[in-house]
Amino acid sequence: MRAGLMKVRRFQDAKPYEAPNHFDMKGLRLQGFEEGGPETFWTGLSHFLPGGGAGPDSSPLEKVYVVVAGEVTVRAQGEEVVLGPLDSVCIGGNVVREVVNASNTVASMIVIMPYPEKPA
Repeated sequence: MRAGLMKVRRFQDAKPYEAPNHFDMKGLRLQGFEEGGPETFWTGLSHFLPGGGAGPDSSPLEKVYVVVAGEVTVRAQGEEVVLGPLDSVCIGGNVVREVVNASNTVASMIVIMPYPEKPA
């Protein structure tokens, strides 16, 4: 992305995506994986139904979660925290994590991650 340019994505134009090892979740890609978008990271919005979640699993990439509605429980290598609206967590690379919506309402969370490394 050239300096000084803005890449606007209207919410109604966000495209759905499938995330591996996620269940009862619908994801929307807000930015990234396209020409003219961010060069080093992508941003998604995950909507978890009650009982929905992700993992447990890990990836070599660090990630940031920001809850925007509802609550999610995040477990990572023996630690557990419940995040509510505007709470965030950073999870390092290769950390086994699990995300669960243990409530009876839909939980929505922004996900910010670097792009996967390209094979050499």
